[in-house]
Amino acid sequence: MIYKQVNQKLEMVLGNIEKVIIGKRDIAELSIVALLSGGHVLLEDVPGVGKTVMVRALAKSIGASFKRIQFTPDLLPSDVTGVSIFNPKEQEFIFRPGPIMGHIILADEINRTSPKTQSALLEAMEEASVTIDGVTRGLEKPFFVMATQNPIEYEGTYPLPEAQLDRFLLKMKMGYPGMEEEIEVLHRAQYTAPLEELESVITLDELIELQAEIKAVIVDDTIKRYIVELANQTRSHEGVYLGVSPRGSIALMKAAQAYALIQGRDYVLPDDVQYLVPFVFSHRLILKPEANYEGFDAGMVIHEIVATTKVPVKRAVT
Repeated sequence: MIYKQVNQKLEMVLGNIEKVIIGKRDIAELSIVALLSGGHVLLEDVPGVGKTVMVRALAKSIGASFKRIQFTPDLLPSDVTGVSIFNPKEQEFIFRPGPIMGHIILADEINRTSPKTQSALLEAMEEASVTIDGVTRGLEKPFFVMATQNPIEYEGTYPLPEAQLDRFLLKMKMGYPGMEEEIEVLHRAQYTAPLEELESVITLDELIELQAEIKAVIVDDTIKRYIVELANQTRSHEGVYLGVSPRGSIALMKAAQAYALIQGRDYVLPDDVQYLVPFVFSHRLILKPEANYEGFDAGMVIHEIVATTKVPVKRAVT
């Protein structure tokens, strides 16, 4: 596929989402980066900033099924994956699929449910399948999860451990809209229902084809070395207790390939890596207690590492 055509298709998806979500093009782009990469997103933000609307807009834009799971303390793994129910008339078990059996899944407030139920979702994210009563069932393609958690209310929650956070390709925040953007939100909400009027601009088959194009995006050896150097710096930084694993390095490379594709390029630039590294690495770091006491956070550590790591330059052609 010609990369100009790829860029046009992805611009159509972005433009469709922007009909509903105003002033958050960067968040929409990052969501598509994760979708194209076959990864998933953890969105940490306060209620009411448009997380659900954005995921629904993404699903509508590509003609995908949308499922929402509201995580609560009493939610069971079978409520997510589905359950086999015995039919006495037919004398057999009938499988009733859970909400995980969809294309685009919103896992709302994932930290409010038990670790056992969290694991059921995260297993599906990692394996793209679920095992119920000894039977493994594959999930639909594409399969994309956006999980949310509220950063304010932590009482009665079950924070995701590092090993589970590592399953998310990106972690990001939407933030509040600007003044003029919020006025436009009110204007649209008064006269129209933008989400209800939204129609798909590409098909699922086209999206799967775009996902395949990711592998063809060129990542020069110097870029790969740069990614690994950034990861190594997180492992040796004096304020970091646990640095980024090789899975994180792979995630950054795949995200950079997807981001380059969105920009209409068939090659990755160092700028792509620098832009994405906070979203890919921040949730994969565990800081030492003394670093937390001194007011450091993962974002500050990553900013320092990016600033002090040598950026690859264009090689001379011989």
